[in-house]
Amino acid sequence: MASKVISFFSFSLIALYLLSQSALADSHGNGQSPFGFLNHLQGCHKGEKVKGIQELKKYLEKFGYLNYNNTSANQDDDDFDELLESALKTYQLNYNLNITGVLDAKTVSQMSLSRCALADIVNGSTRMQSGKKRVDHHGSSHFHTVSHFTFFGGNPKWPSTKYHLSYAFLAGTRVDAVTPVGRAFAAWAANTHFTFSWTRNISEADITISFESGDHGDGYPFDGPGATLAHAYAPTDGRFHYDAEENWSVGASPGAFDLETLALHEIGHLLGLHHSSVEGAIMFPTFSAGETKGLHEDDIQGIRTLYNA
Repeated sequence: MASKVISFFSFSLIALYLLSQSALADSHGNGQSPFGFLNHLQGCHKGEKVKGIQELKKYLEKFGYLNYNNTSANQDDDDFDELLESALKTYQLNYNLNITGVLDAKTVSQMSLSRCALADIVNGSTRMQSGKKRVDHHGSSHFHTVSHFTFFGGNPKWPSTKYHLSYAFLAGTRVDAVTPVGRAFAAWAANTHFTFSWTRNISEADITISFESGDHGDGYPFDGPGATLAHAYAPTDGRFHYDAEENWSVGASPGAFDLETLALHEIGHLLGLHHSSVEGAIMFPTFSAGETKGLHEDDIQGIRTLYNA
């Protein structure tokens, strides 16, 4: 009898664990994400007025695609206007989607993914479009990527006297993040002329890593689980922030984001790379829970081009 009670208790624990894992994974799905509003807008196009379109406008404004300044159009209404259509077409171009200006299923799926918090377009420069050329086949046309990596405006980079960079973890950093971040720095070191070392002297560190929540004082607030994951700054700022409210993991784990994968991406920003339109590149802006990625040839070519290395 005792063995049956133990077996039932063990089964119950396993069932509870599986349910909790399922709930955790669901919490990062579209339904719970701050980007989940996109689902009921699928199929919207120019000329329509649908409740929630103003949220779509805010999304595209946040990531650099839309700016209603000095126009007669209204950013705060639910009209799918010409400016919104143009912004959506630019987004579709940058993410290698069919350029229709319609919020179709594939566009919603891409926009719903968690991502780096940095905007794709800065000061009106559509940087992710760099190097795409139109290719025609039997009357149809599409864009083929021939150049991929991009840089921040002005091409900021570390001076030649700073090719060895030290990094430090600020108070409150998760203990399990130290090793994945170290591996990410090692991966960049193995493919560039940079070297990196961990220091506990925060005041002397070139780069600082921390976990932050919500509005953390840098003008780029985080937005809770499942939306923007992390951000970092162009050289020579040296700040790298994870969103502390995300579910993080070491390696691939269902419903969680890999600490090392996001570190690789954000270190790319710290070194001077902006976002890439190559989906396999670590500098591609979006990430899925449970995935891991490493450096791509596009990333390596980009950093070597920036530093003439």
